[in-house]
Amino acid sequence: MNPKARTVLITGAAGNLGQAVARAFAARGDHLVLLDRNGEALRRVYGPDTEVLSCTELDLLDAAQVEQAVAHAAKCFGGVHVLCHLAGGFRMGEAVHDTTAQTLDFLLDLNVRALMPIAASVVPRMVAGGGGQIVTVGAMGALRGGAHMGAYAASKSALMRLTESMSAELKAQGINVNCVMPSIIDTPENRAAMPDADPSQWVAPEALADVMQFLASDAARAIHGACIPVTGLV
Repeated sequence: MNPKARTVLITGAAGNLGQAVARAFAARGDHLVLLDRNGEALRRVYGPDTEVLSCTELDLLDAAQVEQAVAHAAKCFGGVHVLCHLAGGFRMGEAVHDTTAQTLDFLLDLNVRALMPIAASVVPRMVAGGGGQIVTVGAMGALRGGAHMGAYAASKSALMRLTESMSAELKAQGINVNCVMPSIIDTPENRAAMPDADPSQWVAPEALADVMQFLASDAARAIHGACIPVTGLV
């Protein structure tokens, strides 16, 4: 066992960014706890022989499920050292005056409320362990509103404000909390949705993973509450 290995929890681990972040931390020799609501995708991506602590299908809005997964990780390796909270997503919506409760709740669940149970389980363990790092994923598109993006921008903006607030609350306890703000991530889904765009201008998942790994390292020990643009050439 690598004595310098950390226990790294990654939410949304089955997605394109989740896979890149998992590879980055695995290359360092860290123990990975890969969490996603899509268990089939987790098994397809990582397979039964993956060298991680666990691949766990769970609903991040279910506090009991989340606590069970985090408690298992902490028991196996004596704590939780890094949380990369990637779970979230994008959806165009209606004009603000036509926005339905269903659209707003969907995006708030996806981008805001999903943070709360994992934070509630992870933060006390980080405090007890003397510190840690938390990295969330905001969005450049949340810096201001856009047509038919009101609910999305509001939800990602709320996540970014929660990240900043957590940092203010936890930095004196040795926990660095920061956020990355990508523009367009180069994924197969985005290429299919924007066939006329130039994906070389976008952010590669691996490049975003590098920034997140930096924020989860001791080299970023003086960075607290930052929302860092990661925009590629856009």
